[in-house]
Amino acid sequence: MGLLTASSTFVRYKVEGTLPDNFMDFADAQVKRFAFRDIDDTYDEFSVGWVSVMNMFDAEFQYSSFTAGDYICLTMRVDERKVPPKILKKFCLKEEERIKREKQIPKLNRHQKLEIKENMQLMLMKRAVPVPATYDLVWSLADNSLLFFTTNGKAKEMLEDFFKETFGMLLMLQVPYNIAEALLDPEEQQKLAHITPAVFV
Repeated sequence: MGLLTASSTFVRYKVEGTLPDNFMDFADAQVKRFAFRDIDDTYDEFSVGWVSVMNMFDAEFQYSSFTAGDYICLTMRVDERKVPPKILKKFCLKEEERIKREKQIPKLNRHQKLEIKENMQLMLMKRAVPVPATYDLVWSLADNSLLFFTTNGKAKEMLEDFFKETFGMLLMLQVPYNIAEALLDPEEQQKLAHITPAVFV
């Protein structure tokens, strides 16, 4: 569930780092530099980049369309080609049988099997259609907080790396304790530091 859906799940991050001078110009240049590149007409296995939250095919961002007041709204799009293991195994076995019949030999050696696997992997990868996935985010520049609209572990790791690559800043995942600490005054923070887990039977 994304930013523009009726219901959403998200995780909260704190953006660690100092915003550079003329940040909007910097953000515009960086977002366009790391915009999504289509791999439909290539044999690349993987592509990740920024697109508009309104349209996964819009990676142009004319007039800095990713900004809304003090917020930056982006979608991280990930396209990936995959060959299911069972499909790969099927084609490998089929090719092995063909070669054994052609050469009239009872079995193939390990080197031959590895070569067949590599060839079949490449052939099937060329046939595979990239599967897209999109993940929305909203970054509040006022308090340097960021909402990422998924709880998928792999997507979170990818965002943390890609965000740092794009903006040169770190994302620190916020758990309820961190959020409470930021909301409380110093006296209440001392009480928070001494709370212990309770077991309800």
